Amino acid sequence: MNAKSIGIDFYNLGFKFIETKMMFVSDYKDGEWDKGKLVPFGTLEISPAACALNYGQTIFEGMKALRAKNGDITLFRPGENAKRLNKSAERLLIPKYNPSKFIDALKAVVRANEEFIPPYDSGGALYIRPLLIGNGPMLGVAPAEEFKFIIFVSPVGPYFPEGFKAIDIEISKKYTRASQGGTGFTKMGGNYAGTMRPAKEAKNKGFAQILYLDSVHLEYINEVGAANFCAVIDGTLVTPKFTGTILEGITVKSVLELAEKKIGAKVEQRDISYKELFKENCTETFCTGTAAVITPIGSITMEEKTRVFNNHEPGKLTLNLYKLLTGIQRLEIEDEFGWTVCI
Repeated sequence: MNAKSIGIDFYNLGFKFIETKMMFVSDYKDGEWDKGKLVPFGTLEISPAACALNYGQTIFEGMKALRAKNGDITLFRPGENAKRLNKSAERLLIPKYNPSKFIDALKAVVRANEEFIPPYDSGGALYIRPLLIGNGPMLGVAPAEEFKFIIFVSPVGPYFPEGFKAIDIEISKKYTRASQGGTGFTKMGGNYAGTMRPAKEAKNKGFAQILYLDSVHLEYINEVGAANFCAVIDGTLVTPKFTGTILEGITVKSVLELAEKKIGAKVEQRDISYKELFKENCTETFCTGTAAVITPIGSITMEEKTRVFNNHEPGKLTLNLYKLLTGIQRLEIEDEFGWTVCI
């Protein structure tokens, strides 16, 4: 089966859902997960009293399968996604899923939908969405007793329509994303529902996304929408430290390691005041994540003040990191870290 026979233009994909052929489903009942199985993609029956629908007991992950130049199919650090899924599960009182079985299920779903993986030269990917929900019916506020683990996939293009081009973002003091002691470090569905309105308002004003600040001081950088934030300040690559309010991004961790070990840059995780971004010693900014990969930030606006970076062109470090990261993911650069898994 080829792209033409399945009716997909892989060279003009957006970041929108496209139905594929198969998905993986596993059920948790009577205190244990079943073996799970591949089934045709389709709707699932769920009780209106399901805990996920009423109380938001749902978590997810985001990953990509890529077609390498030599034709291989690659996954990037899937073991880290398995760990993070279980960290989210622990916070929401969801039973953990065995990491090795998680990776086996990922591989099975990707293989079953191989014809939906965009070609190497398209710049697209097969987005993978593992989803874990409390589908058992609950009336009181309490964890479900039955759960469902699902993995579905969809071919996608760039998350930001601009691709690897600089985006414009706005700092928000009207909205915050997460607070200390909450669930900001998890990939809980509710964390993302609350960002939809701020994002829509920002886009209506011509910005690609919102840059959130901490909920206490309204000064320190949190995240860019659903992506981690990085800046180059005084020649050092800095990103907010993980203190419970920020998703511990697998991509940003990889970026920091690449910057330090492959480029020789100084890296630091610390509190970053938004005021620092408007000073001349801040020379580059970008956001990073599974969907965003590495996306340069061309300007940051707060109220009536705007700071433009590199005439809206990617900075030198941003570009080098993008080439390194995508090169490793697509087997174009030797992966000395052992991050890329071929299936």
